[in-house]
Amino acid sequence: MHFLAPLSGGVYAFTDWDGFNTATFIGWDNFREIMDSSVQRGALLHTFVLAGSYLVLVNVVGLVLALALNRTLKSRNFLRMVFFAPAVLSPLAVSYIWQYMFTYDGAINRMLGGIGLDGLRREWLGDPSTAIWCVLVVMVWQHAGQAMIIYLAGLQGVADELEEAAVIDGARLWMRLRRITLPLLAPAFTIVSTLMLISGLRVFDQVFALTGGGPVYSTETLATQVYQQTFVEGRFGFGASIAMVMTVLISILGIANMMYQRSRERRL
Repeated sequence: MHFLAPLSGGVYAFTDWDGFNTATFIGWDNFREIMDSSVQRGALLHTFVLAGSYLVLVNVVGLVLALALNRTLKSRNFLRMVFFAPAVLSPLAVSYIWQYMFTYDGAINRMLGGIGLDGLRREWLGDPSTAIWCVLVVMVWQHAGQAMIIYLAGLQGVADELEEAAVIDGARLWMRLRRITLPLLAPAFTIVSTLMLISGLRVFDQVFALTGGGPVYSTETLATQVYQQTFVEGRFGFGASIAMVMTVLISILGIANMMYQRSRERRL
């Protein structure tokens, strides 16, 4: 029964409903418009770029942090807390703080000026060539700590005896990482990859707070277009069609990723 509400909402994807007047069935017109519109195609591309880059970077940064903080450092518990803290903060609050840091007089440009790189100073969020990467930085900064915690939990299952035996056999650090640590972290990698892929495909808060989809539509994503078309332009039917496309993409890619990771775990 809990599927009925989303399914009934999906019906509007095939109408021109504006939220007030009677909806008229228009078939696949909304979906054709998504494919024909440069803004919608751009939003789809930006969604894939952000989701893919976010998936890779969060995994890499989270794994590096986990490996570094899994050692017997006196301050490791404090550092774990510091790196994980952004994950429990509101994405909107975090994004508004970073928005100020990215302004021309913000911390980023001040730091560049302080080390003699004045030529690199710019309006980071106002430049179409850098705005989307600024959004990515905020996403990774906030959620790398979440991946770190999952990998740290996975590292608890790596027996010290295996590492010690490998060291005695003369295995170098990279070989131990490749042959022992990474295979045993496969379940953790599956969890992190699935969570981050879904999170990246439905990114909204960071884009909304940092750029609002601009400049010149350079950071529009499917999620921001759902909001824009539905609540700003009043095209509820068209917004529902974009939401349906996003839902189908998340479902297909999420399931495909889980199946691939599970088969990879069995091979390892």
